[in-house]
Amino acid sequence: MNRSDQAVALAAGVGAGLAWRAYRARRDFDFRNKVVLVTGGTRGLGLVMARQLAAEGAWLAVCARDGEEVARARAELSARGARVLAGTCDLTDPREARELVDTVEAFYGKLDVLINNAGTITVGPIDTMTLGDFQSEMASNFYTAVHTTLAALPGMRRRGAGRIVNITSIGGKVSVPHLIPYCASKFALVGFSEGLRSELARHGIVVTTVCPGLMRTGSPRNAFFKGQHRREYAWFAIGDSLPLVTVSAGRAARKVIEACRRGDGEIVIGGPYKLATVMHDLFPGLTADVAGVVNRLLPRPGGVGTRRMRGFQSESAAAPSFATALSESAARENNGIFQPAAAGGRPAPPAEHQRS
Repeated sequence: MNRSDQAVALAAGVGAGLAWRAYRARRDFDFRNKVVLVTGGTRGLGLVMARQLAAEGAWLAVCARDGEEVARARAELSARGARVLAGTCDLTDPREARELVDTVEAFYGKLDVLINNAGTITVGPIDTMTLGDFQSEMASNFYTAVHTTLAALPGMRRRGAGRIVNITSIGGKVSVPHLIPYCASKFALVGFSEGLRSELARHGIVVTTVCPGLMRTGSPRNAFFKGQHRREYAWFAIGDSLPLVTVSAGRAARKVIEACRRGDGEIVIGGPYKLATVMHDLFPGLTADVAGVVNRLLPRPGGVGTRRMRGFQSESAAAPSFATALSESAARENNGIFQPAAAGGRPAPPAEHQRS
């Protein structure tokens, strides 16, 4: 290549870069006075995202199944000056998902951003998993997002604008031992999310797929554990606290919000997990074989068998301990220290508009 050709190639590259920056700038999104619905927005990553969105001037709607959890989150967000619509809702029921979106649109007049964050996780060897576990994980991690998305699409299409963020998992890119039902549901959500982006672009709706690795959100306390549940909880909680392989909830939330602002197609959160996805894509068989070696180190079936125990019911000398300190601290900071109980109902209006 002569100097003239090099100059042309350089100019073309610079031009393409500038065009891409201009394109991205047009897609950048201002959250001020935008209505953002965060499912599962009352603890963990969802609550941290709600705090950050409130600081940007967004009008919030958050929901969860537990009434006490919702009340705590509503009180905190309102104390921060946020305008927040909060209530109990079971999104595995498509009717409740439809009612939730209708309530948000009726109160605020629109829904600009839907962040599908709600979900559960069940940990244990495949020997302890039942068909019901697969159905439950699909209902909580996949169909909740499907239900809210289908409910939100008519309004977004009418306005010719909208953003949908689907919080999946690294488990939706690389399957992990002792998390098979969870990973299967997250793989499904990744496929759903990627297809949505392609189909909805012509309607002005931008879809972002988020694949986080381990985050220090305090979630192990409220996860489900089977088999030797105390040992399962111990390795999971310790892994969730390791600073070199986990991301803080605040950092993860910022990355999600920035990805939504830019209109990114997909992001993987956490350096080790970006490498893991590349290795899996290049060497899927080898990745599975390495995971098989790791599986030999994990607890064998036994204990409570197919029964499900919550993390706070599975404590031992190993967890909580100094090794799980970061995860326990995150649980305290992010509304995770309580014993949840199922609840149902419609969202309550923002605190400043509630009748006494």
